[in-house]
Formats: sequence, C-alpha cells, structure tokens
Amino acid sequence: MAKDFIVETSARHIHLTEADFKTLFGDDATLTIKKMLSQPGQYACAERVTVVGPKKELAGVSILGPFRKASQVELSATDARSIGLPIVVRESGDLKGTPGCKLVGPKGELELTEGVIVAKRHIHATVNDARELGVSDKEIVKVQINTPERSLIFGDVVVRVSDSYALAMHIDTDEANAAGMEPGVMGVIVKKWNKKLLKELI
Repeated sequence: MAKDFIVETSARHIHLTEADFKTLFGDDATLTIKKMLSQPGQYACAERVTVVGPKKELAGVSILGPFRKASQVELSATDARSIGLPIVVRESGDLKGTPGCKLVGPKGELELTEGVIVAKRHIHATVNDARELGVSDKEIVKVQINTPERSLIFGDVVVRVSDSYALAMHIDTDEANAAGMEPGVMGVIVKKWNKKLLKELI
C-alpha cells in the first residue's frame, strides 16, 4: 500500500512579526500559547485580531506563533473575496506583490502593504518521509483524499521538505469542505484516480 499521511484543515490565521504584535497588543504583551499544532514548535495563540478589507472585516482571527520575519495573513478564497481582496495563491513566505489589509488589535492597528495570501496546498515532509514518498522538495504532486461522499484528487500540491517538519498535508477550509473533510482523513500521492486506494483508506 502507498504511504499515506494525515490531511489537516488550516483555518484563517495570521503570522506576525514581534514589532507588529506589540503595535496591536501593547509593548508588554506576549504570545499566549493556547494549543500546540502538528508542526514542531508551532502553536495557536489565545490572542486574536480583526482583519479589515475594502468591503468588510473578519473578527477574531487567530494568531499562530512563534513570531515570523514578516507578517502574513492566510485566508481561504471565500474569506478573501468576502472582504473585497483579490485571491492570490502563494506558498507561505512568498509575499511580494500580494494584497495588504488593515489589522486591528486591542491596543492599536496597522496597515499591511502586502502579506494576504490564499496558501497553496502543501505537504510538509521530513527528508526521510520524502524518500519514502518518492518526492523531492518543491515538487508538485496530486493527492487523493477519500471521504464517504466527496472523495477527490487535489492537483497542484507542493511538497515542502525539511527535517524541522512533521508529515502532514495542509488545505484550507474551502478545500476541506469540497472534500467533505472530517478529522483523521488520510491522503495518498497518486498519478491517477486509484479505486483500490478508495477501498483501503475509507
């Protein structure tokens, strides 16, 4: 059987620089860990902000830690469209030429000139995981996801390889809803639709 991996839904969230966090929450504020995430060292924070676009705003958007070198807002295509921003699909950290937005926190607000993306669906893998999967860093693959009623194949999935990762695929809420996702769903890299895998993974 092909090596499978967990598929996780990544809801809208924000990565902040320490300076931007201080602007929004005050000079004495620190990130409060609410929940550890599947990727080593990554966590969801108790602190939340409001993302403001040309049309409307999204309140209560979660911050993920630790701090980043550049602030970044990750939305689904539906989210971006709803607040009046263009849909720009990028890998995390590839922010040049992306739209900006206003962020509002309890102690202040700021304007991001860029940094709002719809994250390109991706697989995190260690070097050993990549070897077992038969893939390499930055390779684009197809992943079959099997659910009771909405099984599908996602194309244009980028593989990101580093020994700082844990094996998992990340998709946004639009993509998860398209597949009828529930917790614990597994994915497999495929070249074409595999009926045998459909029986093995459901």
